[in-house]
Amino acid sequence: MSKGRALIIGVSVGGLFAAHFLRAAGWDVAVFERSSGDLADRGASIGTRDDLFQAMRRVGIALDPSAGVAVRARICLDARGTIVHEVATPSVTSAWDRVYRPLRAALPDSLYRSGRRLERVETTDSSVAAIFDDGMRETGDLLIAADGIHSTVRAQLLPGIESSYAGYVGWRGVIEERALSAEEHALLFGRMTFCLPEDELVLALGMPGRDADTRPGHRRYYWIWFRPADREHELARLCTDESGKCHGSSIPPHLVRAEVLAELREAAGKNLAPQLAAIVRRTAQPFPHGIFDLESPRMVFGRVALLGDAAFVARPHVGAGVTKAALDAQCLAETLTTGTDAGTALARYAEKRAEFGRLLVARARHLGAYLEAHAAGTGQTKPVEAHSARTVLAEYGTVGIPA
Repeated sequence: MSKGRALIIGVSVGGLFAAHFLRAAGWDVAVFERSSGDLADRGASIGTRDDLFQAMRRVGIALDPSAGVAVRARICLDARGTIVHEVATPSVTSAWDRVYRPLRAALPDSLYRSGRRLERVETTDSSVAAIFDDGMRETGDLLIAADGIHSTVRAQLLPGIESSYAGYVGWRGVIEERALSAEEHALLFGRMTFCLPEDELVLALGMPGRDADTRPGHRRYYWIWFRPADREHELARLCTDESGKCHGSSIPPHLVRAEVLAELREAAGKNLAPQLAAIVRRTAQPFPHGIFDLESPRMVFGRVALLGDAAFVARPHVGAGVTKAALDAQCLAETLTTGTDAGTALARYAEKRAEFGRLLVARARHLGAYLEAHAAGTGQTKPVEAHSARTVLAEYGTVGIPA
């Protein structure tokens, strides 16, 4: 098909990948982002796959495993801090901003419009228009919705399709590498560390430091702790600030109430390996967020395509959200350069990427099934074996899922 103008809604990693791949294929692109601030400080540790590094190189950005922190093995600690299981599983952990910053820097500012909140889209057989809340109207030949789990585009085109709460929260925290004691560093850094208190799961590992610094001593240590929380009461309580305002399913770190943090640190002392409990206590501003997943029954609507988390959201157990967004964007650009008409090309994109999205969501649900069953409080829980150290260490991530 002939090249045209593509409107990209959302300038997170998926939107940036889409902009770069389409520009390389000869498209004129314009990217619109609702936020007026810098997104580079958002996000934390991310899992990587070779597919992600390859996608970065294809858009001209030299990102490889040296941009992350090498992990040589996975270990599980019991409540006494003893290694009860270890498996050699080499991998690389990076940081969200390590991917976002170079992608954003490589996009000309003239193509980027911040502070633009989409109100609705309108389509015809030959064009699509984005209408923003300030009354501005932008027209193109294609619109890509890369506006995340709360996608305005998806809400308009698939009303009633909402994310599903898993019944538990993820508490996240980060400390500087130099804040680890020598003993903690020797045990933990370079390993992906798990701790499996009853009905819960903790995962901790090293990640690049501020400004993507990977020098020893300048990196950071990241942890996430999954804990049951019913949506109406406990999740709302955790996400309510001192003024009584509930922020929904998450809350900015600086607004988490002191009493909630005290409860978390007390629970860490009782339930976690001493090394991890000490790190939780040392973390200045951990924060909770509800765990959700989402499956869109469709990814294409005429000249509108959903991409990344706007289409499928998998729980963080697979650690593949950034990679999925990159591969979605790559596939979209490739199908649009096959010489077929737009409708046929987009249908092929949806066929290819919907399968991967469904597999990823199913995999993440499988990995979180034990937590979900206990969070539901139905008594119909998963077998203990599903949450054993051997099983968790062997299965965690995207094992066996093709790109």
